[in-house]
Amino acid sequence: MNHFIRYAYPRSASPFAGLANRSAWSGLEAEIDQLFQTSPTPRIPVEFSEDKDNTYVRAELPGVSRDAIALELVAGQLNLSASRKQGEETISFTRSIAIPESVQADKIAATYENGVLTVTLPKAEAVKPRKIALN
Repeated sequence: MNHFIRYAYPRSASPFAGLANRSAWSGLEAEIDQLFQTSPTPRIPVEFSEDKDNTYVRAELPGVSRDAIALELVAGQLNLSASRKQGEETISFTRSIAIPESVQADKIAATYENGVLTVTLPKAEAVKPRKIALN
């Protein structure tokens, strides 16, 4: 007959005593739980890219009409929400993205074509790369 004994590290009064004995796997269970945890509102997957003048945020929103998309810039956050009908129910999606201060907020633009939303975030002149001439 096999017996399994569960070993636990001894506890100490010092809050830092267990740090030296922490396994590389500690916290993995919590991470896995968080990965599979379902939120009440699905998040919109986004993709980021940039060139020397702009940062781009792209989101695939298949089946979403242009009228069902809302974009709002509030306190350095780009809030994106969308909804679509699926059978009898309406599915809503949301995403908040932190926008760097180096973006020209008054020049942000968005397009929606073939189910893909592209938000263009122009970089401020101060952060754009500049060529320096040699004298």
